[in-house]
This record gives sequence, C-alpha cells and structure tokens, in this order.
Amino acid sequence: MWGAYVLLSGTAPKNTGTTLVEESKALVNPLCEKDAFSGTVLIAKGKEILYEKACGEASKRFHVKNKLDTKFNLGSMNKMFTAVAIMQLSEQELLAVSDPISKYVDESWLPKTITSQVTIHHLLSHTSGLGSYFNRKYWNSSRQLYRKVEDFKPLVQGDQLAFTPGDRFQYSNTGMLLLGVIIEKVSGKDYFAYVRENIFEKAQMPNTDAYEMDHPVENLAIGYSPSKSNPYGWENNLYKHVIKGGPAGGGFSTVRDLHSFANALLNEKLVSKASLELLWTDHSKSGYGYGFGTRADSKVMVVGHSGGFPGLNANLDIFPESGYIIAVMSNYDEAASPLARKLNKLVKKELK
Repeated sequence: MWGAYVLLSGTAPKNTGTTLVEESKALVNPLCEKDAFSGTVLIAKGKEILYEKACGEASKRFHVKNKLDTKFNLGSMNKMFTAVAIMQLSEQELLAVSDPISKYVDESWLPKTITSQVTIHHLLSHTSGLGSYFNRKYWNSSRQLYRKVEDFKPLVQGDQLAFTPGDRFQYSNTGMLLLGVIIEKVSGKDYFAYVRENIFEKAQMPNTDAYEMDHPVENLAIGYSPSKSNPYGWENNLYKHVIKGGPAGGGFSTVRDLHSFANALLNEKLVSKASLELLWTDHSKSGYGYGFGTRADSKVMVVGHSGGFPGLNANLDIFPESGYIIAVMSNYDEAASPLARKLNKLVKKELK
C-alpha cells in the first residue's frame, strides 16, 4: 500500500496543476476579500509549491497583515511531532510501543493500577481511556502555571480510565501529554529541546516551536473570535489558550514549515518507512493512526492533522502516494478546516 509514497528529492511534478491552482484561487480569494478567512494557504506537490496565499491581519490592534512566514497556532497538530518523536526513540530501541507506561510514568502522575494497564500504543492511538487535562481546574487556574510538561501534573492527577485500554477510541489530550513525559524520561532531554533538535531542525522548520505567549516573538499571529457583545466585533484568545504549547498541542508554525515537515516525512528523513506505516495505519478503525489522522476517500489515502481552539484553526493534509501537500492556517475560529476540505476535493479531482 505504501510502496509508492517515497518521493525522489528534486523531482519536478508531472503535472504543474494549472487547473488546481486556478480553482484554488477562485476558492480562496473571495474568502479573503470578505474577511471570512484570515491566514495562509499552501498547496504543493513534493518540494514544488504550486500555490500559496496570505491574507487578513495577524494583529487587528496594530493592523499588521499576515504574511507567508507569519507563525500561526497549531492547536492539536503538535500531536504529529510527539508521535514522530516516539517512533524515533522506538527505532533506537529505547522504548517499545507495546511497553506499559508504568515503565516511564511514575505514581506522582497516576497510580500504577492505571499506568500498568495503558501502553504507549494506547496513548498514540487514543485508545487509553484517559481524558483531557483541559478540565475545570485548568480553566480556573492562571495560565502562568503551565510552561513545562511537569507543570501539567496537577491537572492529570486523579484522572480515571473511561474504559478498558484498547476497547475503543477516545481522543485524549492527557494521553499525548504523557507521551511527552515518556520522551523526557527516555531521551534525558526536555521535551521542547528534543523535538526542536530531532524534528524541527532536521526537517528545516526555522519558524516552528512552542513559543511563550508573554514573550515578544516576531511574526506571531494573535487569534480572534467573532463577538457580538464586543464593541469591536472581535475578541482575542490571549487569556483563553495555554501560555506555552506542549506535546498535545498549542505550538506555532508556518505553512512553509509544515510543507517542509511533510516532505521530511515522505522522504524518510525523520523516521523509517516501517515507522511511517505505523504512524499512518488506522489502528482503531476510527480514522486515526499514531498522532496522525488517516482517511481513504475514493481510494486516495490522506494523512495529517487539524487543530482548533477559540481564535485558531489549522490543517495539514499529506497525500502519501502522489506527494500532494495542503497546509492551511488561520487565526480565526473554524476558518482553516472547511477551506482545507474544499482544497482536498480539488486535489482529488486533479488525481482522477
């Protein structure tokens, strides 16, 4: 199934996708003109960028326009990086996905009665039965408290299994956070340093990281939600979101960096073909692999991830067999995913 996905470095697209580009422009431009979309769009085939567009404002307060190198919040898309990191450590035989997490997660996080039942496979595939640390305690806490993986421990303590691990799929931010704990334990490095050195630098992603929201990071988009009660018509998400992202989400990237990430995967620069097969296999028949969503519509395989939260929405689609890549990022609620779905259909039409 996966034998055709590896791209040859420097190979030019067989078809430059003229129709695809024109139809994409016809779809994106009106949304930009109506201010229904604020963000960036990139469509590529392998390393060849076919279409890219930036529109809207990164800051409404200072009327700073979005650019192609504007950094947008990824939401849950960080889960892809966490899963890739785990597979890298697996390839080095520093862990096995069949390991119970009790080998790496001590009882200051969760009791052994829970961790001995849950494997790394369960965390990666969202079949652990664990929930989300975005709970009442989080919402009632200062965002200043949560910067390192260890800082989230009070939000995880007391979590219970909703079902026997492996029984079914249940999306779990806590599960992905615990994978970050495992990465730190096994690698001996801070989670953020590990993914920066072993994913972002290797994939040539200079504008991707878990930036801290109270630092003056350049070219960082502020997220906005429409608000009828606000006299300005918008409210920003600075006091809603985490102050710093982590293993489960909340980092920042650009469409060009996501393009580089996708190509690094397709060309096996981050993990092997065998690891990609595990990452992109629908383990629970729920459209999810290891940290990647998986879809096979009309016999066309698509993998990637989306992210959403008040004031942000982003999506990456990778077509492993043809090398098409679609990256859409927005600092508006639910603005990227609907557009990405329509662009996805245009690519599939191009493949017919």
